[in-house]
Order: sequence, then C-alpha cells, then structure tokens
Amino acid sequence: MKFVSTIVGLVLFILFFGFALKNTQEVDLHFFLNYELRGPLVLMLLAFFVAGAALGILAVTPTVFRQRRERTRAEDKIQALQSVASGGAVQPAPDGVTPGAQR
Repeated sequence: MKFVSTIVGLVLFILFFGFALKNTQEVDLHFFLNYELRGPLVLMLLAFFVAGAALGILAVTPTVFRQRRERTRAEDKIQALQSVASGGAVQPAPDGVTPGAQR
C-alpha cells in the first residue's frame, strides 16, 4: 500500500509541476484602492489555495475544540460512573442461588 501511495504522489507531483511550467505568464491582480499585485499565474493560484486552506482550517477549529471538550466530559462521566459502580457495590447472586441457603 505504501508503494501505491508513493506512485500516486509522484504522478500528482509531475502533473502539478507540469501545470506550473505551463502557467508562468505574468498576471495582474487588482484590489481595492488601486492596489495592484503582479506575478506569475501559478504563484497567484498557489497563494489563493493556501489562503483558502488556512481559512478552512480556521473555520473548523471551534468545532474541533468543542468536540474535544465534550469527549473529555463524557470520558470523565464514564470514569466516575465506573468508579461508583465498582466501588462498594455487591455483585448480585446468580439466578437460582439463594444467598445463605444450605443444602
């Protein structure tokens, strides 16, 4: 499986590298207040991809922290219930056996 993932990674790298070589022309990016950014198309695409990935991670971060907090609370509650259950509780006798009865 590691070999297959290495081959897939190598093929993707070659495809993206070829894409980068084909898109080296200069592009102008116009912002507000007459601000202009000029650079190769592939770098502009890479910059916006990285910015989008970073914004996506930032958007998911609160949910991840909330789920971790809920999981920790649930684990603490389970541990507390297990300690109460095993602490002083007497195990019930199996069905059909009367405690203290002699034969």
